[in-house]
Amino acid sequence: MAEGRRRGSVGRGTMPGEKAKDFKGTMKKLMNYMGRYKIAIFFVFVFAVGGTIFNIVGPKILGKATTEIFNGLVSKVSGGSGIDFGKIGKILVGLLCLYVVSAAFSFVQGYIMTGISQKMTYRLRKEISEKINRMPMNYFDKMTHGEILSRITNDVDTLGQSLNQSATQMITSVTTIIGVLVMMLSISPLMTVVALLILPLSMGLISMIVKRSQKYFKNQQEYLGHINGQVEEVYGGQNIVKAFNKEEDIIRTFDETNDVLYQSAWKSQFLSGMMMPIMQFVGNLGYVAVSILGGYLAIRQTIEVGDIQSFIQYVRQFTQPIQQVAQVANMLQSTAAASERVFEFLEEEEEDVTVPNPVSVEGLEGRVEFEHVQFGYNPNHTIIHDFNAKVEPGQKIAIVGPTGAGKTTMIKLLMRFYDVNSGAIKVDGHNLKDFNRSELRQMFGMVLQDTWLFNGTIEENIRYGKLDASHEEVVEAAKAAHVHRFVQTLPGGYNMVLNEEASNVSQGQKQLLTIARAILADPKILILDEATSSVDTRTEVRIQKAMDNLMKGRTSFIIAHRLSTIRDADLILVMRDGDIVEQGTHEELLAQNGFYAELYNSQFEKSA
Repeated sequence: MAEGRRRGSVGRGTMPGEKAKDFKGTMKKLMNYMGRYKIAIFFVFVFAVGGTIFNIVGPKILGKATTEIFNGLVSKVSGGSGIDFGKIGKILVGLLCLYVVSAAFSFVQGYIMTGISQKMTYRLRKEISEKINRMPMNYFDKMTHGEILSRITNDVDTLGQSLNQSATQMITSVTTIIGVLVMMLSISPLMTVVALLILPLSMGLISMIVKRSQKYFKNQQEYLGHINGQVEEVYGGQNIVKAFNKEEDIIRTFDETNDVLYQSAWKSQFLSGMMMPIMQFVGNLGYVAVSILGGYLAIRQTIEVGDIQSFIQYVRQFTQPIQQVAQVANMLQSTAAASERVFEFLEEEEEDVTVPNPVSVEGLEGRVEFEHVQFGYNPNHTIIHDFNAKVEPGQKIAIVGPTGAGKTTMIKLLMRFYDVNSGAIKVDGHNLKDFNRSELRQMFGMVLQDTWLFNGTIEENIRYGKLDASHEEVVEAAKAAHVHRFVQTLPGGYNMVLNEEASNVSQGQKQLLTIARAILADPKILILDEATSSVDTRTEVRIQKAMDNLMKGRTSFIIAHRLSTIRDADLILVMRDGDIVEQGTHEELLAQNGFYAELYNSQFEKSA
């Protein structure tokens, strides 16, 4: 199971160039989601347009300074007064002020847009985090851990970054294209037509490169995912790799995948790198044409010399935003794809957390009844067929049976991780569906076969069962779970920090800590799902004695494969293929000489 989770933990995320299934619908949702920031977006638009316009006017004014210098030189040759440096100085000071204002506008719009994108990513992560706690368990059964994590990390990051870049870039690029085109036409419509004729040539060449490189980019992203998956999986299972001497096999598999990645990566990067040189080459052809035509028009005094310089700058400014618009279009595809995945998650059907007029858990004794329970994780495949049982308050109930009999499934139904397909589970006569899920689960303390500890101190991990518990209460729970002694031997004791996977304590110690956590919670009903499966026999005996004292007056459900651990249970439910085939005490079931007796004796036969 752990290995399966590791394999599933590699999140694919949104790949560059990935397209959304419904681009228009997703972008509409995104716009609606950004509605609360509309005032800030309006100011982004105003400052972006303002900064761009001031920037566009610059070359025209600089052209006037160039014309003034040219006229001064001509005047000096003709015996005139020469260059008017005072006038040129005023023009340059005005130009400097213009550029300063443009830079200030760009800074302000960048500041506002960054704030919008970060607030959005913060809000999305918060909503996703809250959503996870409202999701039904069957969602996590059909989705890998990595896929869910990818939506919180990769997709939200992609959305925030691409939105921050694409929104302002789209505004400035479109404004630049329109503004520059107007300025070019104001200088010379003929030169503008010549400059624009170059564009179809460059666009045709770029589209050819894009079509050729697309398949290589796709392969690059696909095999990058394979590489990441292999590295993560091998890193997580390094001890297994070494134990089975699979280093050479893994290196060979990695080399094969890495070779495919190398071939597709260099081809895609090479073709992508060709775009800029081609654009520059075509652009230079345009400059030559504009310069020749501009010189001819200046000789004929149709335009001034400074206008040639201004026009060349405008041609350079005109081609750049066109490239940016193409990049933004691709970025918007990534934005839409990331948004679609995030919104899909946020729109998933939620667990019904509250019910009208819920039953209070106060004063309940812990009587549990299973009435004709039928259930299947898949509606078309029933695994619990007709489960019936009645448990009195304070009883110790053991559920036994072969793997796949439905033991853990019954516990999941009891906790309302899943709802029954038909029949009912009742606590003190009340249907589980009549409780609020959160309040219902306060009644239960649970110790699972798969231990879960988080990165924090040992005391914090135990206190997870009761967040307001004092240090003394934590210690008492630890003593009851026979965990206190070994904690004292650890560096830092209760303040020792467990690492991310809690690998700095043994598996048995981890299990003891989770038992201490359940003890601290002091629940009405205690559930132990293979709780002692990872503990040595000597420790198991001590835990059993402690648990016997703790389970007095508390309804307890125990799932155990080692039948020797549940001899003193008040009632043993024997499950097979989703049904209870036998029930009774240990002695009664052995006397029946049925399925339980067969299971019990088979363990000792194997030992013998």
